[in-house]
Amino acid sequence: MKIAVLGAGAWGTALAISASQNPLSRHAVTLWARDAEQADAMQAERCNQRYLPGILFPDALTLRSDAPEALAALVARQDLVIIGTPMSGLRRMLQDIAGCAAPVAWLCKGFEPPSSKPFGLLAHEIYAQVATESIANAAAGYGVLSGPSFAQEVARGQPTALVAASASAAVRDALVGAFHSPVLRVYASDDVAGVEVGGAVKNVLAIATGLCDGLDLGLNARAALVTRGLAEMTRLGVALGARVETFMGLSGLGDLVLTSTGDLSRNRQVGLLLAKGQSLQQAVASLGHVAEGVYSARTVVQRAQSLGVDMPIAQSVVALLDGRIRPADAVASLMGRAPVPELV
Repeated sequence: MKIAVLGAGAWGTALAISASQNPLSRHAVTLWARDAEQADAMQAERCNQRYLPGILFPDALTLRSDAPEALAALVARQDLVIIGTPMSGLRRMLQDIAGCAAPVAWLCKGFEPPSSKPFGLLAHEIYAQVATESIANAAAGYGVLSGPSFAQEVARGQPTALVAASASAAVRDALVGAFHSPVLRVYASDDVAGVEVGGAVKNVLAIATGLCDGLDLGLNARAALVTRGLAEMTRLGVALGARVETFMGLSGLGDLVLTSTGDLSRNRQVGLLLAKGQSLQQAVASLGHVAEGVYSARTVVQRAQSLGVDMPIAQSVVALLDGRIRPADAVASLMGRAPVPELV
């Protein structure tokens, strides 16, 4: 299979490495970087020193840095195209490859920052808009690859499980065929909305869990926060057309647990740093990489409010990020809420 991964951040690079050394299939994998200077450095070092230092590229992995207007020629030769940009870059990338005849899937997690609407869109909603406007091959299908996964571990070949979601069985099969291997297990789902909501909301909840741990509130508090956070995630997902059971799977509970408790989680680190008294600007600057929860928290809450969905934990995170409350105030606010039945 010929696979192009568009975007040479940590996650796109990790999946390109994994697919190019898959012993089950002889894939021809191309990793494309928008930054020509970054691509040249990766080619010379055979490593993405910026995002995955010390992890060498397989010999079979090809690097490209074509100008965006030349992407059409690259994707025209592919059997599968994977978009590895942040959510803020998805719309532009879909427009850049509008003539692509291969199935397209994305790795980004979150809601698009709002523009014409009072709330942001999920990735498949962005695709629907762009397809209506300019994608000639919408019939080829689209999908999303998500789940509990740190890029460093995938790139090192450590055991990982993901979920490939698409309404198209052919796209699901293509994603499984591209990435399923002895060290990367890929499950299939047709619940695109559910998988996307899980990937978006878990980043916001991980900031809250990092805050909880940074304030030394204890393991009981962490367990309560993760569990109630899962309830918030599920409520929003169901309101957007997802199925409840999806949130008990890899892209829901699995990704939430990993991102909320793993020390490699950038969103968790933001919460830990805020608890120590750092400003949001200081916390983000110290990471050196994107923490999607910081940028998507407000949009998650906006989308929830537009649907009448109550998300008190996410709302507290937004108030904290905006500087309207202190870390201790966020905890007091959540603990002071009136009692309610658990399963609502």
